[in-house]
Amino acid sequence: MLPVPNAASVALLDRDRVLLIRRARAPSQNLWTLPGGRREGEETPEACAKREVFEELGLNCFALKPLGVRTFAAPNGQWRLAVFATEAFDGEIVASDEIAEYRWARLADLPSLATTDRLNEVVQRAFAIFDRT
Repeated sequence: MLPVPNAASVALLDRDRVLLIRRARAPSQNLWTLPGGRREGEETPEACAKREVFEELGLNCFALKPLGVRTFAAPNGQWRLAVFATEAFDGEIVASDEIAEYRWARLADLPSLATTDRLNEVVQRAFAIFDRT
């Protein structure tokens, strides 16, 4: 049995756009990615994803659909990242100091951005489960 993911992220979709953040700190400093972060205590990966989106952006998100789990090594350890997608969120974006910048991006925008590894594939899967391809 695989260990429970120790981090989670969410693709927040609005029609043909996804909300991306540019990290202000390591890991992934200055790279565009999905909002998310480390799991705390015994929270579920889904609860982690919702909490991180709220902490980083001030948005509440609902009805998360799982996209899968990505495993990767980073300078601060091995990560198992649970990735979710949703079109259901509300609130006004108020970026935390963890975020240097945020933007709504279309899939066609991603190749021109400095992103985390395989972000394009993850966003494509997110659009596909909501029939946005």
